[in-house]
Amino acid sequence: MAGKNLFEMEKITMGKWLKVGLFILMLLVLSACGGKDTAQEDKESAADREDNDLKEVSIMLDWYPNAVHSYLYVAQEKGYFAEEGVKVDIQFPANPTDPLTLAAANKITLGLYYQPDVIMARANENLPVKTVASIVRSPLNHLLVPEDSAVQSPKDLEGKKVGYPGIPLNEAILETMVKHDGGDFSKVDMIDVGFELNSALVTGNTDAVIGAYINHEVPVLKHNGFNTRYFNPVDYGVPSYNEIVLVTSDDTWEKDQEAIQAFWKAAKKGYEFMKENPDEALAILLKNQDKANFPLVEEVEKESLAVLLPRMEAEGAEFGSQDEKTFNEVTNWLKEFDLIKKVPKASDMMVNMEE
Repeated sequence: MAGKNLFEMEKITMGKWLKVGLFILMLLVLSACGGKDTAQEDKESAADREDNDLKEVSIMLDWYPNAVHSYLYVAQEKGYFAEEGVKVDIQFPANPTDPLTLAAANKITLGLYYQPDVIMARANENLPVKTVASIVRSPLNHLLVPEDSAVQSPKDLEGKKVGYPGIPLNEAILETMVKHDGGDFSKVDMIDVGFELNSALVTGNTDAVIGAYINHEVPVLKHNGFNTRYFNPVDYGVPSYNEIVLVTSDDTWEKDQEAIQAFWKAAKKGYEFMKENPDEALAILLKNQDKANFPLVEEVEKESLAVLLPRMEAEGAEFGSQDEKTFNEVTNWLKEFDLIKKVPKASDMMVNMEE
């Protein structure tokens, strides 16, 4: 009996050790699997933390993506924004004024808009916005005529029809040009054609148009077999205003100045790459175009970029810089044409991020 009990006890002991061994083996297997999952989770968590560490910056374009925005998409694709610690959301406007009004309302961090319009919004509507960088530092809006037109200078527009988008700023531009050239602006027939500027010129319904951009309408017309000549407003008394500027609200600048400066540092890297590698920059742009709403033609955008690059920098003034002299010339000119009732201070309206 005792022997039998001893034998059974040994069996029981061996069975227990077997079960313990199996249990330990299962723990080891589960631990190995768990180790792998944990490592993966740690890796994903690190990536999430890295992404979460980036400061979010939103920017709204002045229109759908085109050549003038190439540097932004370069900075996005090349990782320049991430390198500077920002995560950038590039948005398109639903309405033309969105980049300005949404920036003023702190709904977006930054917007691309037009210097004279920004000044008018601040002066006339007390919109709390300021410009933080110049993107295109001279007018793109030129007076266009057909290549075979008899018009040789703005004064030749007396007795002729000029189409425009119905915007008072364009009237002021053309009036300045005609008067500076010695002509009588009252003899010019201004016709509101909305934004059908190309068709107004091609059909001959107007002899000229103002409000057309030499980096868009001109190459588009050329691509479609219609050649033009154009006159630069700056050559006829119009101050050399910044065509496109980067805007933000007073509050956003105070709150997110560091993030905006980091954004700009990366954007400048994108610009330098675009300047040195225009073809690759355009290829990146074309990948990011909005085909449904604004399909791009490579030939047009290539010519557009060639027009833009010399106007995005100037001798002695780097990309993005602003100066009070230009600002004051523009505000005084706007006041002369009653487009603003008061002249805002440059120090209230513009910031140089390099300072």
